[in-house]
This record gives sequence, structure tokens and C-alpha cells, in this order.
Amino acid sequence: MDLFIEVSDEDIRRERAKARELRKSNWWKNRIAQGLCHYCGARVRPAELSLDHLLPLARGGKSTRGNCVPACKECNNRKKDLLPMEWDEYLARLRDTDVAE
Repeated sequence: MDLFIEVSDEDIRRERAKARELRKSNWWKNRIAQGLCHYCGARVRPAELSLDHLLPLARGGKSTRGNCVPACKECNNRKKDLLPMEWDEYLARLRDTDVAE
């Protein structure tokens, strides 16, 4: 099953511009004020949280409130352009590796 959707550079530029505006919103400021990474639950200073797209822009995601979550830099860098189910599988493999060692 191919989970890749072709997205134009212009679509990505447009969605990144929307994300920049979303970061200025009170909604986003309230989200990061909690200081929690959506993925690992780590407590992080709000200034160190980044906006991550659950469904990545490169995979057809949009810069909407329902698709954007605060993420620590480590989780955001590791997730890259993975879909939520691919990210869950990645985390499960990490847990399995840790248990096996």
C-alpha cells in the first residue's frame, strides 16, 4: 500500500506560511504553555517546543489546529515525515529493542 501523496512545492510553501501564522495565535501559545511534548510527554520549556504536523506536509497534511501539535525537538527530528501509524510502529520497534537488550 503506497501511503505517499504527491504534494507540490507550492502547496508546501503555502502550508508553511499558514503554520507561521498559526504559531502566532493564542491557540498555539496556550498549547505550548503547557510545556508538554505530544509524542513523548516530556516536560519542555515552551520556547523549546516546535510545531509538528501529525500528517506531514510532505504527505499531504495541512497547517490546521487539528493537524498541528507541540513536539520536543528530539521527537520532531525523529518523526520527520512519518505518518502517525508509521511513527507508532517506529516507537514500538524502539521499545522492543530496549526490552530485548
